Amino acid sequence: MATSSYARTLPTGEALLAASRQVWLAGLGAAVVSREWAHNEAGQVFRTLVREGTAIEARTFRIVGDGIETGFTRANALWRRTRDTVTGTVKAYAETATTLVRETLPRNLPKLDLPATLRRVMPPKAKAARAKRAVKSRTTRAKTAAPRTVKRAKKRATKRA
Repeated sequence: MATSSYARTLPTGEALLAASRQVWLAGLGAAVVSREWAHNEAGQVFRTLVREGTAIEARTFRIVGDGIETGFTRANALWRRTRDTVTGTVKAYAETATTLVRETLPRNLPKLDLPATLRRVMPPKAKAARAKRAVKSRTTRAKTAAPRTVKRAKKRATKRA
């Protein structure tokens, strides 16, 4: 109580100086006490804090990991369901469009006859000869390609060895 009456008797400027000095002295006292505490007792407290922090960190990681895993599972299920829905809808629309084109469109289109100059009419013998030449050229190409493929394979094998 002596300090409070002492502060009341001093003028304002002196009271401020006294208060700041008291704060300074309190800070010095706290530093000495904390230094002694750190020297004597802080090691055990610090180890206890580290142990508690480690336990909380492990629990937090487990909880967050479970949440993330649940989120991924839900997202994958939603993705699959969405993909199936979109695929089914697109198939249904494609089938409807195909049916429409096959059934409705040919009936509604007018029949057009091409002029004889635009039509290319081939006699049946010419068609057969053309098909024969096409088959022959395909087999010839296949025969010439086979030895080339064998040569390339041998060449690659010798390079690797």
